[in-house]
Amino acid sequence: MSAVDQAPFQLDRNPGIPLDLKWVRSIQVNRSATERRAQSLPARRTVKKEWQAAWLVRAIECIDLTTLSGDDTEGNVHRLCAKAKQPLSPSMISLLGLGNVQVGAVCVYHRYVAEAVRNLEGTSIPVAAVSTGFPAGLSPFEERVKEIERSVASGAKEIDIVITRAHVLQGNWKALFEETKTFRAACCDAHVKAILATGELGTLTNVARASLVCMMAGADFIKTSTGKEPINATLPVSLVMTRAIRDYHEATGALVGYKPAGGIRTAKQALDYLILMKEELGDRWLQPDLFRLGASTLLVDIERQLEHFATGSYSAVSRHAMG
Repeated sequence: MSAVDQAPFQLDRNPGIPLDLKWVRSIQVNRSATERRAQSLPARRTVKKEWQAAWLVRAIECIDLTTLSGDDTEGNVHRLCAKAKQPLSPSMISLLGLGNVQVGAVCVYHRYVAEAVRNLEGTSIPVAAVSTGFPAGLSPFEERVKEIERSVASGAKEIDIVITRAHVLQGNWKALFEETKTFRAACCDAHVKAILATGELGTLTNVARASLVCMMAGADFIKTSTGKEPINATLPVSLVMTRAIRDYHEATGALVGYKPAGGIRTAKQALDYLILMKEELGDRWLQPDLFRLGASTLLVDIERQLEHFATGSYSAVSRHAMG
């Protein structure tokens, strides 16, 4: 058995375009139609047996393995990085007939970037740092920019920025554009993942417009949530954001990635998001350079499902390192 063919991490940066307010203000999202389409995905699309196992391996390769807790320690980060390098046990790798499997990235607070970089030395796994006053994004602007610069200097290859939600809620698209553009410049060569905190944006139309503005400003990824909001990743929101990515790609030729985050805990949910990406954006967006799943506990359920496929039995959650 093998996973879907995987391309190396070599995505060209999204250069961005000038802010087009006419395009932004023309966007309107039909909520009921969006919800109907989203509800149809898990109901009519499934993968079974060896195909499901292959898709779950691909889900592992697209995980941003994350620890963003107030009680994080260097020990937690060391354990997370060890799991990132070997997300499946050698026995499971052998049973499934796989080669090297690793996650898409390790995501930590700035405080632990250098520790994560040390622990991942010798691998191709990038370190992603949450930045810009995560999760609220309300610290002074200059401090948010400096935080990005410090994370990049510590070795972060990806920066998950948080936008100022007030810009979206007030329709101040120029301010959102300039903010994101400044954050992108501070990232230098590190890829920018713009967190929209969609559960706090009020409407799906706001989500679509904010997605487009962040891409115009040069975001390499757009991401649903910090994981700290009452409502995080959902399929309707993901449908809106992936269609914004598609429209932007058709207009500019730039490839922008997508990251749903927060509340994705089961293998079935991961499959739903992979199916969404395939149907809305195509196979190119099934690669980890264009799709990530922000998660901390998802890997445990995927491991258990793969073990059931390989052996016919489910293992206890406590047997797994991230359980």
